[in-house]
Amino acid sequence: MNSTSRPDGFRDAFIKNFIAVFLCVTINTINGSFIYIYFRSEVFKKDPRYVLYIHLVINDIIMLTSSVLLQVITYLAVGGINVALCCTILVVMVTTNKNSPVNLACMAVERYIAVCRPLHHHQLCTVGRTYCLIGLIWGASFIDAFADIIIIFVTRPLSFFSVSMMCFSNAIYSVRQHKDKTTVVQVVLVSMVFLTLVITYLKVLFAARKASGDDQVSARKARNTILLHGVQLLICMLSYASPILTMHLIQTFPTNFRNIIFPCFILTNVLPRLLSPLIYGVRDQKFSHQLRLLFSCRSSGPGEGERLKPTAGERVRPMKGKRERHRQ
Repeated sequence: MNSTSRPDGFRDAFIKNFIAVFLCVTINTINGSFIYIYFRSEVFKKDPRYVLYIHLVINDIIMLTSSVLLQVITYLAVGGINVALCCTILVVMVTTNKNSPVNLACMAVERYIAVCRPLHHHQLCTVGRTYCLIGLIWGASFIDAFADIIIIFVTRPLSFFSVSMMCFSNAIYSVRQHKDKTTVVQVVLVSMVFLTLVITYLKVLFAARKASGDDQVSARKARNTILLHGVQLLICMLSYASPILTMHLIQTFPTNFRNIIFPCFILTNVLPRLLSPLIYGVRDQKFSHQLRLLFSCRSSGPGEGERLKPTAGERVRPMKGKRERHRQ
């Protein structure tokens, strides 16, 4: 496909972009409800687990928005877009794409410390340290994304940034150094995150077997949570498998490549941005409770929905006490 050809007709392009934008707005609205719930309650802000979770939600919103924006721009710009603008959007996409699995690994470690090192949890897992950890995650992911720009500076002339072309990562980052760097980073990242999830899961599993009573219930919940992180990791890995899957399908069905790229984009980049946060948020009792209050148009009051007014039974007891003291 050259840089001057429109990939689809007007009707097909409109339908595909409408579907992508509609899903983007819908998913961001749902995820935005979690953000709204988080910021309206001080209870969530004081828990490192929820700080990491809401960071995952915000990160996925940024990634989804940039991905759909890039697709719409690609369809609107018939002759391609400026390479400098394309690289800027790709840096945001690559950075947020790397953030998700690392954030999941950090959430698993937090659950491990809460169960296996409960006496040190309040010292190690503070909100301040969590924000510092999020900053380190963004810094490491940005360095990896910016390394692609540096490779372009080294291997291509500066005039390359003023060229207009179709904005695909395989087209912009096409030299061998990009492919080698991407392969190494993805293998190291996936291996580290996978080992972190496996080790923390096994540690919590052994702790659950040794615990008793309430501790056993807490350990079992933490074990299920880490297992859920593993499922979320597989969902995140779909975006890594997207280029390979798309290439394989195009080679198998070369005449239908226009109908292959878009479904792969939706399945591997758009829908996972909804499933990953939604599975965790709905499963969590605090968030699910607040969601029910939010969508039922009821006010939950401060904190986690504590009752602002005493019930009828609670009002009767002090009155009854006053009457008894008066009779005495």
